[in-house]
Amino acid sequence: MDTIADRIRYLREKAGFTQTYLAKRLGISRSAVNSWEMSLSSPSVANILEMMQLFNVSADYLLSVSDKLSVDISDLSSEEQELILRLISCFKENKAK
Repeated sequence: MDTIADRIRYLREKAGFTQTYLAKRLGISRSAVNSWEMSLSSPSVANILEMMQLFNVSADYLLSVSDKLSVDISDLSSEEQELILRLISCFKENKAK
């Protein structure tokens, strides 16, 4: 299973952020981000909360408690939400076959 270090690195790279950029966004040093990604230290609760919002993930995902990803579609119209939910359902049905 992934560790929080793996998740931070994965999410940072997926977002196209450098360690320096993430550090600036969080108001910390680049070496702090590097320490997290090397499992030498762990982010504070405040930094975890900021990364949850920045990367749009749950605490469970970031902390490697769960592999489930979530997507906030609450700002979409009812029709757009329904379309996304149908699409997810189609993917799940195809995977089950």
